[in-house]
Amino acid sequence: MELHINHRGTVHCVYDEALDLAALGTMEIRRASHVEPDGAGAWWADLSPVGGPKLGPHARRSAALEAELNWLQQNLLEPRKEKLP
Repeated sequence: MELHINHRGTVHCVYDEALDLAALGTMEIRRASHVEPDGAGAWWADLSPVGGPKLGPHARRSAALEAELNWLQQNLLEPRKEKLP
């Protein structure tokens, strides 16, 4: 789990239960994506909730989850980008 702290002291991350995030203070959790299969059994990571693309098709759910996490880390969590409100 990567924690990114901006200049205001706000922490952003992709939610994970590896840490008790509530210990950092008040939390706001928002959905960033949906990982779901299509009718043919291929998996897609739909990042439209944060203005991102639809990634896929992937043969396995785990591959779609990995693509989702990589996109979120590169596009929403890099400190210099400040894209999260």
